[in-house]
Amino acid sequence: MSHDPDAPVLEFGGTTPYEDYVQADVLTHLQHPLSDDPGEMAFLVTTQVMELWFTVLVHEWQTAARKLREDDLEAAAAALTRSTYEMASLNASWEPLAHLTPAQFNSYRSALGDGSGFQSAMYRRVEFLLGEKSSSMLVPHRGSPRVHAELEKALHEPSLYDEALRFLARRGEDVPEAVLQRDLTRRYEADPGVEAVWVRVYRDGAGSVAHRLGEALTEVAELVWRWRNDHLVATRRAMGAKTGTGGSAGVAWLEKRAAKQVFPELWTARSHV
Repeated sequence: MSHDPDAPVLEFGGTTPYEDYVQADVLTHLQHPLSDDPGEMAFLVTTQVMELWFTVLVHEWQTAARKLREDDLEAAAAALTRSTYEMASLNASWEPLAHLTPAQFNSYRSALGDGSGFQSAMYRRVEFLLGEKSSSMLVPHRGSPRVHAELEKALHEPSLYDEALRFLARRGEDVPEAVLQRDLTRRYEADPGVEAVWVRVYRDGAGSVAHRLGEALTEVAELVWRWRNDHLVATRRAMGAKTGTGGSAGVAWLEKRAAKQVFPELWTARSHV
């Protein structure tokens, strides 16, 4: 039988090159539903997809932070831009869960037990990179030495915003010394001196390096806000005001999170321009 020169290669000595690269067989056998409800599969896969997107975002924001340390704005901006596309896909991951009724969620909620997205180590690293630091968030991971060590390392490293402010300081912006020397293991708190820096940057108008960085960070911050709000709405729709999985306050806790903006002075500065 003659071989069609336009047909794909079908014969391989072992696994396919695609499988070797993507590890699809591993990924598609990681789903082990714990209830008989057919809707649990979508919940489980969606949650796993979110974990993969968290992994990509950590990679992008670590890359952006490193490039800012190296004063390479082009590479940092490229990583931030990629992350906005990836965050849009992450946020779209809520769609399969966004219309759950309480009865539908209750049909497999017990399978979660004490499990909660709050316990996601990779999401914690996302939050740390955004400046949402807290040493208490390491406590749930004490039983996993490797994960705990990775989180402890991330806790002591500058956040993406810390690196952005240091970058601006090296370029002559008057970032307060107290901010540059702050305790990196604590949550970033808004500072009027940093707000003044962003006011000056935005008053100078578009085109400057600092303005470009500010807008790249604002894009990220907006998508983080949308992620938190989509999470809030999906949870409110699925379970109302009941206690959340893992013992959290559920909607009440998510409302507090959604009300906060990352990179806060980028938002407040706009009122003074």
